[in-house]
Amino acid sequence: MWDTWIAWLSDQFGSLQQGLFEHAVQPLLFGLGWGNLLEDAFDATGWLLVGIVQLLVMLAVFWPLQRWRPVESITDRKAVRVDILYTLIHRLGLFRVALFFSIEPVLDGVFGWASVNDVNGFQLDALVAPLWPGVTDTAWLSFLLYLLVFDFVDYWIHRGQHGLNRWWALHSLHHSQRQMTMWSDNRNHVIDDLLRDMIIVIVARVIGVPPGQFIALVALTQLVESLSHANVRMSFGPLLERLVVGPRFHRVHHGIAIGHESNGPHSLGGCNFAVLFPVWDIVFRTADFRTPVQPTGIRDQLPEHGARDYGQGFWAQQWLGLKRLAGRG
Repeated sequence: MWDTWIAWLSDQFGSLQQGLFEHAVQPLLFGLGWGNLLEDAFDATGWLLVGIVQLLVMLAVFWPLQRWRPVESITDRKAVRVDILYTLIHRLGLFRVALFFSIEPVLDGVFGWASVNDVNGFQLDALVAPLWPGVTDTAWLSFLLYLLVFDFVDYWIHRGQHGLNRWWALHSLHHSQRQMTMWSDNRNHVIDDLLRDMIIVIVARVIGVPPGQFIALVALTQLVESLSHANVRMSFGPLLERLVVGPRFHRVHHGIAIGHESNGPHSLGGCNFAVLFPVWDIVFRTADFRTPVQPTGIRDQLPEHGARDYGQGFWAQQWLGLKRLAGRG
């Protein structure tokens, strides 16, 4: 049943992608004289379609939740508008275009060299298939397996962002938002995003994630992240909150000092690093289910701790992130 449902969903998505490509993207490329990019543009059309669906879900579901039970009143709407810009850049494919011209050629060269030298990846789902003998609908098991692997990798990426000084210099931009909403997930330094995505893409290629599944995995993860950042007073309860990351769990991660310190001021660390499944925080003892929701931000933004400036607009935030990375900001 699951295999049939997933196949139907894939067919519907493929039809929409083909239609959007043929009627909008392809004519534009031919008009610009970029016919040599048709194959890559078709893949980009899939990401664009996923982003449009995500935005519709956010506006139809998450936005009413924020209006219904907000954690705090929004007083700095300019800061939220900047986060919306970050979201549009990511969800409508502009960041994917940047990846195409920066990381993808490098990775293609690396994996091409590896293939020539008989250094190849493997199909993780095929390796573990003997663990579920007799199961005919394996598509959902494969999807869940890859989802768990990516979430495990994301957990350790997140630990690195909070544990390494130079990486925190970039990632701190994400935590500097004092008015966290469903738009805040993509508020990141470009280099921070490039590092994370490079790791994720390498893992996907090594363990043999099919391209269609990769898009679905990223889309689901991003939607959950948008919900976990939402300005909504919502707890999943004592049981479900330990199974799936929710708004209360993640807002503690963004709490001033709590989410990015382990041993007081000027120390790196934090809690609640999981993106989808809190099990990683539970296993590695970084979970905090007890602390109530706190104001979000970073300690050094407070007047009594120096009032550090993280920038008000997109370009200022990116520039100040580079200065922090160089140890000059």
